[in-house]
Amino acid sequence: MDLGRLEYLQALVTEFQTTDSTGNKRRCSLDLSVSSVSSHTRRFSLAEAKEQVLANLANFAYDPNNYGYLRQLQVLDLFLDMLTEDNETLVEFAMGGLCNLCLDKTNKEYILEANGVEPIINCLSSSNEETVVSAVTTLMFLTTPRSRAQTTALPVVECMLRFSLSANTRLSNLASVFLQDYCSPPQVEEARNLSKHTAVGIPLPKD
Repeated sequence: MDLGRLEYLQALVTEFQTTDSTGNKRRCSLDLSVSSVSSHTRRFSLAEAKEQVLANLANFAYDPNNYGYLRQLQVLDLFLDMLTEDNETLVEFAMGGLCNLCLDKTNKEYILEANGVEPIINCLSSSNEETVVSAVTTLMFLTTPRSRAQTTALPVVECMLRFSLSANTRLSNLASVFLQDYCSPPQVEEARNLSKHTAVGIPLPKD
C-alpha cells in the first residue's frame, strides 16, 4: 500500500469535509470579527477552494491505482452526494469524477448498488455542457444487463434524441452513439413517437 498516496487523498477529503456548502469553514462559523465585505471575500475564496479540492479528487479518479483508496475514503459517496448541490461547479467535478471511476467493475457495481443512476440521470438537465457530457458517458459505462432498464428508460432515450439534434457536435455525436449502441430500435421508435406529442423535455445545455 502506498501510504503517502493514501494520506494525501485522506488530507484532500478532510479538507473538503471541513468546508460547508456555502464555503465557510465549519470551525469558523461563529467568527463575527470581520467586516461584511471581507466576510464575503472569505466565503468566495473558501468556496473556490472547495471546488479545487473536488477537482483534484476527480483528477485522481483517472488513475486505476487510486481506485481502492478512493473507495476506502468513501469518495464515490462524496461524488454522488455532490450531484444534488446547487453549486454547478461542484456538480460538474463530481460528475466528472464518477465518469472517471465507473469504468472499473467494482466501482460500477458500487454506484449501481448505491442507487446512483437516478441522480446521474438528473444531471442530464444541467445547463453545464461538461456535466451533461459526463452524465451521458457515465450512463453508457453503467449500462449492464441488470441496469439497462434504468439507464435506457424512456425519458433518457427521449433526452438522447433531443441531444442528437443539438448544434453542439460533441453532444450530438455522443447522444447518437448512446442511441445506436445502448438502445434497441423499438426503444428509440417509442421515444420518437412520444416526443412528437409532447413539448416537455430535458433542456439542452448552454454552449
